[in-house]
This record gives sequence, C-alpha cells and structure tokens, in this order.
Amino acid sequence: MKNRTEVTHFLLLGLTDEPGLQIPLFITFLLIYTITLVGNLGMILLIVLDSRLHTPMYFFLGNLSFVDFCYSSAVTPTVMTGLLIGDKVISYNDCATQMFVFIAFANIENYLLASMAYDRYIAVCKPLYYATTMTRSVYVCLSICSYFGGFLNASIHIGDTFSLSFCGAHVIHHFFCDIPAVMVLSCSDRHISELVLVYVASFNVFFALLVIWMSYIFIFVTILKMKSSAGYRKAVSTCASHFSVVSIFYGTSIFMYLQPSSSHSMDTDKMTSVFYTMVIPMLNPLVYSLRNKEVKGAFRKIVWEAKSS
Repeated sequence: MKNRTEVTHFLLLGLTDEPGLQIPLFITFLLIYTITLVGNLGMILLIVLDSRLHTPMYFFLGNLSFVDFCYSSAVTPTVMTGLLIGDKVISYNDCATQMFVFIAFANIENYLLASMAYDRYIAVCKPLYYATTMTRSVYVCLSICSYFGGFLNASIHIGDTFSLSFCGAHVIHHFFCDIPAVMVLSCSDRHISELVLVYVASFNVFFALLVIWMSYIFIFVTILKMKSSAGYRKAVSTCASHFSVVSIFYGTSIFMYLQPSSSHSMDTDKMTSVFYTMVIPMLNPLVYSLRNKEVKGAFRKIVWEAKSS
C-alpha cells in the first residue's frame, strides 16, 4: 500500500473557511460532544449499576451507547481541533485509522439495531418463550457477531480504498476521512473500488433492514391483534424508541453511501455527515431515556441513593 502512493498526508477542508464561524461551530460541536459523552457513558453506567436493567434489551442498549461514543469520538475531536487551532492536516496513516474506526463502529451499530429488532420481536410476539429464547448465550453471541461483522467490513473498505494510488491531489473536501471523499482523490481507476463500496454497504444495510422490517411486520400484526389496551400501550412503548433510532440512522446512511461518487455533492455530504457522525450519537441516549420509564426510574434511584449517602 505504501509503495503505491506518493501522498504522505491529507488536508481536510473542514466545514467552512469563514473565520467568523469557526468559534461558534466549535462551541456548538463541543456542546454536542459533551452531551454525547454524558448521555452515552451515563446510559452505560445506569445499566451497569441497576440490576433491573440487566436484561437482553438493555445489554444491547449498553453496547449501542458504547458504539455511539466510539464512532463519535473518532470524528468530533478532529473537527473541533481544526476549528479551534486551524490544524487540518492529517497523516496518511491517521486518515486510514480514523476511517477504519468510524466504519467499524458504524457497521457494529447497524448489526446491533438488527439484533435489537429481533429481541423486540421475541418480547412482543412470543413473550412466553422470551426467557428461554433470548438467553444470555444468545444475546452475547449476537453482540459478538455484530462486533466481528463491523471490524470485518471496516477491513474490507480500508483495503479497498487504500489499495488505490494517491499521486498528487491530497485535499479532502470534507471534515473527516470518509470513504467517498478520500476515494475521489485517487489517480488510479476506482470503478471497481466504487462498486465494492456500494455492494458491500448495500448488503450490510439491506440485510439489517430486512431483519428489522420483518421483525416489525410481525410486531405490528401482533399489536393489532391485541385486545388489551394496556398490552397494546406496552408493546408500542417498548418498540417506539428503537424504531425512531432506526429511522434516523438508516435514512442518513442510505443517502450517504448507496450512490456512486459522481452523484455526490460535497457540501450536501458534509451536512449529512454532521448529522450521522455527531447528532445521531447524541440523540440515541436521549430518545431511549426520555421515552423509557425503566431508564428514568433507574436514574431517579441512583440520584436518590447519591443524595442519601
């Protein structure tokens, strides 16, 4: 890989060159990142400390919070550094590392959301068999497979992108090392690499979406058959947060990656990327905590115990 390239570093253009916007954007992203850290790490802490949350659903949610923290941290600090001190140069190896970490954890989230949909399907459609179906070995295995799939996909994309030659152009029209923005700089034929990106990303997204949609079709059919209003409300409540997160995550992912590079507008991509790299990891714990009575109950319990001690 190293012998094929003359480029040793890249220059990230960032979001804007306007001097008057640098500090306001830095403050905005600092606030978003702080909420992301507090929200996701706080969610993990709640799940660990409260025994009532030691269930498959919250096991997946804890992993989702960890993944959101990791892939946000792969991008946001770099962006804030560029805004604050103007250092937008990133080495070839650092660019590859940033891309690998971001892709790995974004793909892990993709598989975790599918696993969570399956968990909700068992909970709503087969509640009597939930304890025997969603055993510890099953949900731990699903989680491990999600991490394995994420890192495998990241390895494929990194090998695909950085096997290309970069002979001169080194200015990335983006605020981080995303695949389409880096790939377009290559001086070699990237047709095959673009096909690999689209096909692999399509398989990952649509496989997970197939699991999610099939799960929710069965869930909605089961909900419509419910005669108890209490059971109906409980079923809707247990799925609403997950469905909201799924809609936001896949909407931006499909827009961003499942189109050829010739169709990409860099300015549009930047705005979309801000949403899925920074805003979504901040929103996920808020969506789950604000809509979940058990999470709010666990938070109140910990706050009460802290005050009592």
